[in-house]
Amino acid sequence: MFYARNMFEEIPLRDRDVFIWNTLIRGYSDKGPCKEAIVVYKKMHENGFLPDHYTFPFVIRSCGVISGLREGREVHCNVIKHGFELNGFVQSSLVAMYSRNGEMSSSELVFEDIVEKDVVTWTSSIAGYVQNGWFMEGLDGFRRMVASGIHPNMVTLVSVLPACAVLILLSLGEIIHGTGVKLGVDSHLSFINALISMYGKCRVDDNNENVNRARSLFDGMVVRDMVSWNAMIAAYEQNKLGPEAIKLFQRMLYENVDFDYITLVSVISACAQSGGFNNGEWVHHLVTSKRLENNLSVTNALIDMYAKCGSIDMARDVFHRLPERTVVSWTAMIYACAVNGHGYDALEMFSRMLQEKVKPNSFTFIAVLTACKHSGLVAEGRKYYEGMKRDYSIVPSVEHCACMVDLLSRAGLLTEAYEFIEKMPVEPDAGVWGALLSACSIYENVEMAERVAEHVFKLDPKNEMYYVLMSKIYAQAGTPEKAARFRTLMKDRDLKKTPGYSSVEMYLRSHTFPSGSQSHPS
Repeated sequence: MFYARNMFEEIPLRDRDVFIWNTLIRGYSDKGPCKEAIVVYKKMHENGFLPDHYTFPFVIRSCGVISGLREGREVHCNVIKHGFELNGFVQSSLVAMYSRNGEMSSSELVFEDIVEKDVVTWTSSIAGYVQNGWFMEGLDGFRRMVASGIHPNMVTLVSVLPACAVLILLSLGEIIHGTGVKLGVDSHLSFINALISMYGKCRVDDNNENVNRARSLFDGMVVRDMVSWNAMIAAYEQNKLGPEAIKLFQRMLYENVDFDYITLVSVISACAQSGGFNNGEWVHHLVTSKRLENNLSVTNALIDMYAKCGSIDMARDVFHRLPERTVVSWTAMIYACAVNGHGYDALEMFSRMLQEKVKPNSFTFIAVLTACKHSGLVAEGRKYYEGMKRDYSIVPSVEHCACMVDLLSRAGLLTEAYEFIEKMPVEPDAGVWGALLSACSIYENVEMAERVAEHVFKLDPKNEMYYVLMSKIYAQAGTPEKAARFRTLMKDRDLKKTPGYSSVEMYLRSHTFPSGSQSHPS
């Protein structure tokens, strides 16, 4: 573009025409920097050249890329002044520009004015909805497009797949996969990347069938880019297959594929899942070598990883080095203190956060209530639970309520915990009742356990943990025949107690040992 611009400047003004201006604008729009496309467009006006229907799509696209909403609106005005407001290519560009700037109402207005909507126009609208998190609206646009007789192209399919992933619509994702095969785009890089991401996020069972499908697509790729590796590593991490994610990242490094902060966030989260402290430290060194210590997504993931690996001092060190602390950073650090038994430190951290005028969110209060429950701070827990609703208008979720039930239950306040569940603002799930049932076992309260068990088995009849708990409660109460009945029920329903396991990390590899296992060669 440097040479192209110099050649352009050498052309005398009288010898320039609209075509040569459009060529330079298109170059900047395609190759960047996009801001220069807008600069050249303004110079074109100043020099008395009138733009045509080829000029506007490139200028409008550049406004979208640089998030230039003000410039985009000005160009839209020029579109109308020059009489191109009904041109299909210009309208599609405007739909995409407003969408990229988060202005979905303006995008919808332009879209509805389009008389003949083609596949490009529909795709611009669908992609805009999905990119802005309006997933149902994006899928509805896709449905309307197909109903109108317009056949999707590869870009349409790639635009729709993220909505299928977020909403866990596996069957629709499979249909789109099949459509891609029929269109002959099933070997296209961006389409396969989107499929890997979709299958990775659609976790519907514990047999990892969908993540295996994602890996099959990944292994079959002739050419992979960084997005391909990131999608597959994220698929493993999202399906709680931390060791596989780390192993794939090691292969990525071995093959000299470049990585970015998105890769590292997934790998750090995988280390947190598997408790791989040594792996986590190794990845931390990579963060430093890549100069990403100030990337908030990476540092927040590091704090969480060190907390889950039990290294609260390392988590604090990362936190204190942050040049800027957001609510996510504070929440990660509060949670780090909470899960490592430093309840008072967590609450002190929360007070410091408020002093620095950082507004807590729903996740912050989950971290605070977790600190209270792990450290037995009942009075403080009650205070923060009430303050959450009163001072910040945060409606308690199931997670907040589960923390309160666990807190009261651990303190032996079983009746209060039961009454709290009955008055919950949201429907209690099996996990909430299960926390109380676990406390009934600790405090050997058979009567309360029987009342709680009615709710638990109605909500989650296939969870073997509740059968084990009831069997234990009856055994402790000296009624072995009732304990045996629950063991029989487990056998009849083909439920098996999940064995415990230990994990040992050596030379950046994690070795897992299930209870009673003799299979490891060492």
